[in-house]
Amino acid sequence: MSPEQQLAHLTAGAAKVLSEKELLEKLRLGRPLRVKLGVDPTAPDIHFGHTVALEKLRQFQELGHQAVLLIGDFTATVGDPSGRSATRPPLTRDEVLVNAETYTDQAFKILDKSKTEIVYNGDWFRKMNYEEILKLNSRVTLQQMLQREDFRNRLDAGQEIRLHELQYPIMQGWDSVEIRADVELGGTDQLFNILVGRDLQKEEGQPQQVVMVMPLLEGLDGVRKMSKSYGNYIGVSDPPQEMFGKLMSVSDELMDRYYLLLLGETRDLSGHPMDAKKALAEQLTNRYHGEQAGTAAREDWDTRFSKKDLAAAELPELALADLPADLTVLSLSAHAFEAAFGVEKSNGELKKQFITSGSVQLNGEKLTDPNAAVSPKPGDVLKLSKKHAVRLI
Repeated sequence: MSPEQQLAHLTAGAAKVLSEKELLEKLRLGRPLRVKLGVDPTAPDIHFGHTVALEKLRQFQELGHQAVLLIGDFTATVGDPSGRSATRPPLTRDEVLVNAETYTDQAFKILDKSKTEIVYNGDWFRKMNYEEILKLNSRVTLQQMLQREDFRNRLDAGQEIRLHELQYPIMQGWDSVEIRADVELGGTDQLFNILVGRDLQKEEGQPQQVVMVMPLLEGLDGVRKMSKSYGNYIGVSDPPQEMFGKLMSVSDELMDRYYLLLLGETRDLSGHPMDAKKALAEQLTNRYHGEQAGTAAREDWDTRFSKKDLAAAELPELALADLPADLTVLSLSAHAFEAAFGVEKSNGELKKQFITSGSVQLNGEKLTDPNAAVSPKPGDVLKLSKKHAVRLI
């Protein structure tokens, strides 16, 4: 691609680029740009929301630029305060390194590992003495730090801000100096931190990095950002059928966002939206589990939902021997949700949303009386909802 074509491709889907003019000038240099993405492995698993910036880094990588994945083995022990209403619990370095191993394994399902430079910011921060830390702190004012909306909100609410949290933007900015970043990627909540990097690079006589922040991905509800705490997430390590099923539950509007932010593509509007959604789910399942898994998940979905042939579908199994005594439709449904899917449903929710609505079916026969006795047999199929069904053994 020409520099102009690269610019159009790389800025697609970005929430903010500071600035496109600077990025075009860098692309015209005719050399691979050093594109930084910093990650703090504060948890072992990542969800699709975390992969938005990784997908953008992959796009740079495919165009011949140098992807630099910075593992915050030092900064993760501090905890990024961005978007937080309270201080993060501290992690030990050993905990961070264990998380980093699984985090990078999942990241390399998107990135080309052989063409990715991996760096750890503990390599320079652990060598700093206290005098060097004080000099670094002197470059940033308290007024600058308190411009951050999250800090300001916590102050206004009378919530504490620990002094070490004020260090985080400075440390993230210094990372950019150390690796001489041309571009830094992050979520919109990282804008302040990345701008600090620009300031520190300028003071060090380096060309300033271009800021490219990506939108925070909406979760399955289509409203709030994807988060495990909201239960609206798709985990990179989710089983293939579960991943495929979650993707099939998104709205058509959200599907277009997922195409752009997770695959870097636009949906073909000439086809049927259902076919496009299946293609999206298959591609993403293939990415994390291999092509056979994605194809099998799609075939299973078609069997279960398009063809309505649950008897031939691959389903989770539920042992009759483990069922409670004096079985009713209500107790069977509650046990099946929890044992097969790890989901606890209240009696009220089961009655209103699943049983009386006709969602719960045994071999295709609706079970609408919560208190009715039921005697399933081996091989019976219990359907709980559009996305949940089990085979009794």
